[in-house]
Amino acid sequence: MDKKIYGLLEEYMVSCMDDSAHDKEHVYRVLYNALDIARTEKNVDYDVLICACLLHDIGRKEQFENPALCHAMVGGEKAYDFLVEHGFGESYAEKVKCSIQTHRYRKSNPPRNIEAKILFDADKLDVSGAIGIARTLIYKGIVSEPLYSLLPDGMVSNGENDVSPSFFQEYKYKLENLYSNFYTERAAEVAKERQQIAVDFYNCLYQEANIAYQSGRIELDKIIQ
Repeated sequence: MDKKIYGLLEEYMVSCMDDSAHDKEHVYRVLYNALDIARTEKNVDYDVLICACLLHDIGRKEQFENPALCHAMVGGEKAYDFLVEHGFGESYAEKVKCSIQTHRYRKSNPPRNIEAKILFDADKLDVSGAIGIARTLIYKGIVSEPLYSLLPDGMVSNGENDVSPSFFQEYKYKLENLYSNFYTERAAEVAKERQQIAVDFYNCLYQEANIAYQSGRIELDKIIQ
């Protein structure tokens, strides 16, 4: 891939990004993660991989506006149309499309080829560790969801059985469980290195919130008669 083609893809990507939790810097991190993983794999088509990484989240705006849509499916179609319109071969565009459409975690639509598996793992890595915590908190702020929910007794829920969305609910539902089932050994290795950071942050935040409610309610009861 030459600089001109890279620039074309990058410009299109930037024009589609409209979400601070899924911004162009997220895309670059996914790309750099993918290149790190690709060094440990064989027979990687770097032209397909780089293009798929750059364009993997271009359907985010459509999903944000209509949650019934899947950004991976929309993004794959947009990428295919863009590539064909700009003179890329249909076979190449189809490979990019398939990689993008399988990067989102769905058991019914897993990645098949090595480029798709690398993209899947690289994107998943950007939800791990400290950066995954930070991105999740940013997104929760964008959609006006709280850090946690309260239990019927007024204490802080750890998120495990919550139905209402919150950061703690997202942690228990998604973040806590993403450190397995990577397709590549390199991604699994990096994720393992990051895991404890996320665990420690969640535990500290939960403990601090609980202490505030426990001690605060005792003091309030002393004052309010």
